[in-house]
Amino acid sequence: MIDTAGSGAGTSSGPAEAEQTEEEREEELRRAEQKAERENVEREIESGNSTLTRRERRRVSAHSRLSALTVFSIIRSEGEEELRRPTSSLWWSGIAAGIGISTSVFAQALLYEALEGSPNRWVVSSLGYSVGFILVILSRLQLFTENTLSVVLPMLSEPSWGKLGLSARLWTIVLTANFIGTFLTAFFVMVMSDGGDAEASSHVTAMLEVSKHAAQSQGWTALVKGIPAGFFIAGLVWMLPSSKGFELWVIMVFTALIAAGGFTHVIAGSTEMFMLVIDGQKSIEAAFTGYLLPTFAGNVIGGTGLFAMLSYGQIHAEI
Repeated sequence: MIDTAGSGAGTSSGPAEAEQTEEEREEELRRAEQKAERENVEREIESGNSTLTRRERRRVSAHSRLSALTVFSIIRSEGEEELRRPTSSLWWSGIAAGIGISTSVFAQALLYEALEGSPNRWVVSSLGYSVGFILVILSRLQLFTENTLSVVLPMLSEPSWGKLGLSARLWTIVLTANFIGTFLTAFFVMVMSDGGDAEASSHVTAMLEVSKHAAQSQGWTALVKGIPAGFFIAGLVWMLPSSKGFELWVIMVFTALIAAGGFTHVIAGSTEMFMLVIDGQKSIEAAFTGYLLPTFAGNVIGGTGLFAMLSYGQIHAEI
C-alpha cells in the first residue's frame, strides 16, 4: 500500500515537473533571443563605424553612455552582493553610516550659524547637508535609503520568498544600526555641549535650531515630504554608475536639494530627532510616531514604490 501510494505520488508530480521544466526552457529561449537581438543591434552600430580608425572607435566607445539595462545590471549585482553579506558586516557598516550621516546636520548647522542675518541662509546652509551623504556613499557604508533600490532590484528581476527574506533581513539590520549610530552621535554632541566650551555650545545650539526646523514636518506632512527624498536618493544610486569622475557633484546636488526643499530623510532626520529628545524638547514616542515612522514610509514609497518599480519597468522587456 505504501509503495503504491508513493508510486502514485511520483506519477502525479511528473507532469508538473515536466511543465515547470518546459516553462523554464521557454524563458531561457526568450532571454537568448533577446540577447541575440541586442548583439545584432550592436553589430549594426559597429558596422556604421567601420570607416573609423581603431583609435577613433576607442574614443567613441569611451564616450558612449551606459544603457539602462547595463546600469540595472550593475546595481542588481551590487544588491545581490549586499544581500549575502554577513550580519556582522552589515551591522558595523550600518552603525558607521549612522555616525557618518550625522555630519550632514553638523555641516549644515555650521553654515546656518555663519550666515545669520543672510536672506539666503537656509538655501546656502543646505549645501552642508550633502557632507554626510558624500562621506557615507563614497565610503561604501550601509545607508538604509540607498538599499531601497539596490537590494530590491534582485527581487524584482527574480522574485522569490528567499530574496524577500534576505531583503527584509538587510533592511532590519541596516535601519536598526543606522539609528544606533545617529543616537550615539546625538548623545555625544549633547554631552559635548555641557563641557563649558562656548564654541562647541554655539555649534550645538545651531544644530538644535536646524533640528527644530526639521521637526516642523510631522505625521502626514513628514510622509509626503519623505517621498521625494526617497526618490532622489534612489535616483542618485541609479546615476552613480554613469557618473565616473563626477560622483561628488551628483551626490552634492541631489542631497542638498533634499535639505533646501525641506524634504525628510529618515536617517539624517533621526540625528535631529534624537538631539531634540536628549535635550528634552521632544519625547522618544513623539520622535518616532510623529516623524521617523512617517518619514520611513515616505522614503520607502519614493525609493522602492516609485523609482525601483519605474527603473525595472523600463528594462523589464529586455531581460
